[in-house]
Amino acid sequence: MPDILSPNAVHLTDRQPVVTGAEMLASMVPPPQFDSATFESYRSDDAYPSQADAKGLLERFAGRGAPAKRSGFFGRAKKEPALKPGVYLDGGFGVGKTHLLASIYHAMPARRKYFGSFIEYTALVGALGYKNTVDLLRGADLICIDEFELDDPGDTMVMTRLLAELVPTGTRLAATSNTPPNALGEGRFAAQDFLREIHAMSDSFETIRIDGVDFRQRALDGQAVIFEDAEYHERIASAAAVGTASDDLFDDVIRHLAKVHPSRYIRLIDDLTLVGLRDVRVLTDQSEALRFVAFVDRVYDAQLPIIATGGALDQVFSEEMLGGGYRKKYLRALSRLNALTHSATAPSNA
Repeated sequence: MPDILSPNAVHLTDRQPVVTGAEMLASMVPPPQFDSATFESYRSDDAYPSQADAKGLLERFAGRGAPAKRSGFFGRAKKEPALKPGVYLDGGFGVGKTHLLASIYHAMPARRKYFGSFIEYTALVGALGYKNTVDLLRGADLICIDEFELDDPGDTMVMTRLLAELVPTGTRLAATSNTPPNALGEGRFAAQDFLREIHAMSDSFETIRIDGVDFRQRALDGQAVIFEDAEYHERIASAAAVGTASDDLFDDVIRHLAKVHPSRYIRLIDDLTLVGLRDVRVLTDQSEALRFVAFVDRVYDAQLPIIATGGALDQVFSEEMLGGGYRKKYLRALSRLNALTHSATAPSNA
């Protein structure tokens, strides 16, 4: 391996992004891969009827449901039960929850609507302050929250308070979270966990279970792709010749993430077409691991292929971490890392 980084690539560690509160708010829209997500393009799996059931209920929530059927020739239309102001999509990785959440966003005729991950909303509060965030979001017709996190009591309390102030003003809510797929006992109680943690707001949410298997894993062999040094450098050079590729030592990126607020991670990967990480190792520090998870979320949202040398990215979190309180978050990141390393092997990315 050459001792220096690729001269034709950019380096994440050179970037010091700055994002204002107004820019953060303006960027709260569905990720690029869900720009055109619709209920029609959601392909439910016939083996899991809950997917089609969820789609139908969410269409009604977004104002797209079919008119109620009449009970007879002169009969009145059957009145549908009133919908709560919020819906919570409970299901495992890769069953289409984010697609459905984006479909709500696109389908609902709203003047002001926002779509963001849990960390983006808490970052907004961190950047602007709680009161200013409430003032900015007050009057919004729809708030979509992807990957609602239950593992940080402080952040959960902040979000619960925030939502409790918005619902009385007419704001509607849609949220998702991830649970491990096919785990014994796990994933069956995410709705109860969610309602318990946001107890002050639990009556405002209708929980909708979506079963299924992770679509990201259906065509994968279950292991992240590792590149040999020579091929890694060839890929970096090839990608840099037609786009913008980054090339960094894994440890350098981990250290740099500690110096950049998570709300600015999205700017670290502006204009990139490929992310390169050298000498990947297992993370044993919880803070480092959680920052890396937040970074992976932004890379996944942008659908950027990742190439890496050293250790496998689907083994980047220690066994101790995978057995701890942030298990769900780490498993989600591993699912995404696996998919992103495989996307780097596709012919279009070569």
